[in-house]
Amino acid sequence: MTSRTHAAHTTCPGCQEEVYLDELVKGRCPLCGCTLEDLEEVESEVEELLDRGDFSWLIFNYFLFKQFTDLGASPLKVMQLVSLYEDSCMTDTVSRPDTRFELEITPGRFDHLVPRRCDRCKRLFIRGGKKILSGDLALPGYRITHRCGSCL
Repeated sequence: MTSRTHAAHTTCPGCQEEVYLDELVKGRCPLCGCTLEDLEEVESEVEELLDRGDFSWLIFNYFLFKQFTDLGASPLKVMQLVSLYEDSCMTDTVSRPDTRFELEITPGRFDHLVPRRCDRCKRLFIRGGKKILSGDLALPGYRITHRCGSCL
Protein backbone atom coordinates (compact mmCIF):
# COMPACT_ATOMS: atom_id res chain seq x y z
CA MET A 1 0.00 0.00 0.00
CA THR A 2 1.37 3.40 -0.91
CA SER A 3 1.42 6.51 1.18
CA ARG A 4 -1.09 9.17 0.15
CA THR A 5 0.20 12.10 2.16
CA HIS A 6 1.07 14.14 -0.92
CA ALA A 7 -1.92 13.06 -3.05
CA ALA A 8 -4.40 15.75 -4.10
CA HIS A 9 -7.40 15.77 -1.78
CA THR A 10 -10.16 18.02 -0.51
CA THR A 11 -12.90 18.04 2.10
CA CYS A 12 -16.38 17.15 0.91
CA PRO A 13 -18.85 19.98 1.65
CA GLY A 14 -21.66 17.45 2.25
CA CYS A 15 -20.20 14.87 4.64
CA GLN A 16 -17.09 16.83 5.74
CA GLU A 17 -14.86 13.82 5.05
CA GLU A 18 -11.46 13.96 3.40
CA VAL A 19 -11.83 12.80 -0.22
CA TYR A 20 -8.95 12.15 -2.63
CA LEU A 21 -9.51 13.56 -6.11
CA ASP A 22 -8.73 10.26 -7.81
CA GLU A 23 -11.58 8.61 -5.84
CA LEU A 24 -14.30 10.92 -7.17
CA VAL A 25 -17.12 9.28 -9.13
CA LYS A 26 -18.12 11.58 -12.01
CA GLY A 27 -17.12 14.61 -9.95
CA ARG A 28 -19.11 13.47 -6.91
CA CYS A 29 -18.11 12.33 -3.44
CA PRO A 30 -18.06 8.50 -3.25
CA LEU A 31 -19.44 8.60 0.31
CA CYS A 32 -22.45 10.91 0.07
CA GLY A 33 -22.76 11.74 -3.65
CA CYS A 34 -22.41 15.48 -3.09
CA THR A 35 -21.10 17.47 -6.08
CA LEU A 36 -17.72 19.05 -5.56
CA GLU A 37 -18.12 22.31 -7.46
CA ASP A 38 -14.78 23.96 -6.78
CA LEU A 39 -12.50 21.32 -8.32
CA GLU A 40 -10.68 23.93 -10.43
CA GLU A 41 -9.69 25.83 -7.28
CA VAL A 42 -8.45 22.61 -5.70
CA GLU A 43 -6.32 21.79 -8.75
CA SER A 44 -4.71 25.23 -8.63
CA GLU A 45 -4.01 24.76 -4.92
CA VAL A 46 -2.29 21.47 -5.70
CA GLU A 47 -0.12 23.14 -8.33
CA GLU A 48 0.85 25.82 -5.82
CA LEU A 49 1.62 23.14 -3.26
CA LEU A 50 4.14 21.43 -5.53
CA ASP A 51 6.71 24.06 -6.27
CA ARG A 52 10.27 23.63 -7.45
CA GLY A 53 11.63 23.22 -3.93
CA ASP A 54 9.56 20.10 -3.44
CA PHE A 55 10.90 18.54 -6.62
CA SER A 56 14.53 19.14 -5.67
CA TRP A 57 13.82 17.67 -2.22
CA LEU A 58 12.16 14.66 -3.84
CA ILE A 59 15.04 14.06 -6.26
CA PHE A 60 17.64 14.38 -3.48
CA ASN A 61 15.76 11.90 -1.29
CA TYR A 62 15.28 9.46 -4.18
CA PHE A 63 18.96 9.34 -5.09
CA LEU A 64 20.03 9.12 -1.46
CA PHE A 65 17.54 6.30 -0.83
CA LYS A 66 18.54 4.45 -4.01
CA GLN A 67 22.28 4.75 -3.32
CA PHE A 68 22.05 3.44 0.24
CA THR A 69 19.57 0.64 -0.47
CA ASP A 70 21.68 -0.52 -3.43
CA LEU A 71 24.59 -0.84 -1.00
CA GLY A 72 22.42 -3.01 1.27
CA ALA A 73 21.15 -0.59 3.92
CA SER A 74 17.71 -1.08 5.42
CA PRO A 75 15.08 1.11 3.69
CA LEU A 76 13.60 2.02 7.07
CA LYS A 77 16.97 3.21 8.41
CA VAL A 78 17.57 5.25 5.25
CA MET A 79 14.18 6.96 5.60
CA GLN A 80 14.91 7.68 9.28
CA LEU A 81 18.26 9.21 8.26
CA VAL A 82 16.56 11.39 5.65
CA SER A 83 13.87 12.56 8.08
CA LEU A 84 16.46 13.34 10.78
CA TYR A 85 18.46 15.39 8.28
CA GLU A 86 15.32 17.21 7.14
CA ASP A 87 14.25 17.91 10.73
CA SER A 88 17.69 19.32 11.58
CA CYS A 89 17.50 21.60 8.52
CA MET A 90 14.05 22.87 9.55
CA THR A 91 15.17 24.07 12.98
CA ASP A 92 16.05 27.73 13.31
CA THR A 93 19.54 27.17 14.65
CA VAL A 94 22.37 29.12 13.09
CA SER A 95 24.85 26.25 13.24
CA ARG A 96 25.27 23.81 10.40
CA PRO A 97 23.22 20.60 10.82
CA ASP A 98 25.08 17.40 11.62
CA THR A 99 25.21 15.43 8.36
CA ARG A 100 27.29 12.47 9.53
CA PHE A 101 25.65 9.08 9.22
CA GLU A 102 26.27 5.46 10.11
CA LEU A 103 24.13 2.66 8.67
CA GLU A 104 24.32 -1.09 9.07
CA ILE A 105 24.41 -2.88 5.72
CA THR A 106 24.01 -6.54 4.88
CA PRO A 107 27.29 -8.35 4.31
CA GLY A 108 27.83 -10.08 0.98
CA ARG A 109 28.82 -13.69 0.41
CA PHE A 110 32.47 -12.73 0.12
CA ASP A 111 32.35 -11.06 3.54
CA HIS A 112 31.55 -14.40 5.20
CA LEU A 113 34.65 -16.06 3.75
CA VAL A 114 37.36 -13.48 4.35
CA PRO A 115 38.69 -12.47 7.78
CA ARG A 116 37.74 -8.90 8.61
CA ARG A 117 39.40 -6.34 10.88
CA CYS A 118 37.31 -4.55 13.49
CA ASP A 119 37.30 -0.79 13.02
CA ARG A 120 37.38 -0.09 16.77
CA CYS A 121 39.54 -2.73 18.45
CA LYS A 122 41.54 -3.77 15.32
CA ARG A 123 41.05 -7.51 15.99
CA LEU A 124 40.58 -9.98 13.14
CA PHE A 125 37.33 -11.94 13.14
CA ILE A 126 35.47 -14.27 10.81
CA ARG A 127 32.07 -14.89 12.37
CA GLY A 128 29.54 -12.41 13.64
CA GLY A 129 29.99 -8.71 13.63
CA LYS A 130 28.39 -6.05 11.48
CA LYS A 131 29.22 -4.28 8.24
CA ILE A 132 28.90 -0.51 8.69
CA LEU A 133 28.46 2.20 6.05
CA SER A 134 29.51 5.60 7.37
CA GLY A 135 30.23 9.03 5.99
CA ASP A 136 29.06 12.61 5.81
CA LEU A 137 26.31 13.88 3.52
CA ALA A 138 28.20 17.16 3.13
CA LEU A 139 31.29 15.40 1.76
CA PRO A 140 31.63 13.10 -1.25
CA GLY A 141 32.24 9.41 -0.66
CA TYR A 142 31.62 7.00 2.18
CA ARG A 143 33.46 4.33 4.18
CA ILE A 144 32.59 0.69 4.66
CA THR A 145 34.01 -0.80 7.85
CA HIS A 146 33.40 -3.85 10.02
CA ARG A 147 32.81 -4.25 13.75
CA CYS A 148 33.26 -7.41 15.75
CA GLY A 149 30.59 -8.74 18.08
CA SER A 150 32.30 -7.46 21.24
CA CYS A 151 32.52 -3.86 19.96
CA LEU A 152 28.85 -3.61 19.01
